[in-house]
Amino acid sequence: MSKTLTIFLATAPYASENTHTALRLIEAALDKGHQANLFASGDGVYNFAQRQKAVGVPNAEAGFGALIRRGLRVDL
Repeated sequence: MSKTLTIFLATAPYASENTHTALRLIEAALDKGHQANLFASGDGVYNFAQRQKAVGVPNAEAGFGALIRRGLRVDL
């Protein structure tokens, strides 16, 4: 039986560990065959800005892009 993980993200991509944690939780859910939804609001919307130049930290745009291609549903 498939379950659904839903995350609400309201923090900027590089302000805390929230983005990295969300990426890993969603990746784990998709790996197990579950569905995943992410709602981004406020500063959380910046996780999806194009052409991010992250240095020394995981690139939020690339990470979420890969998860979207795997089935993550995102609402901004």
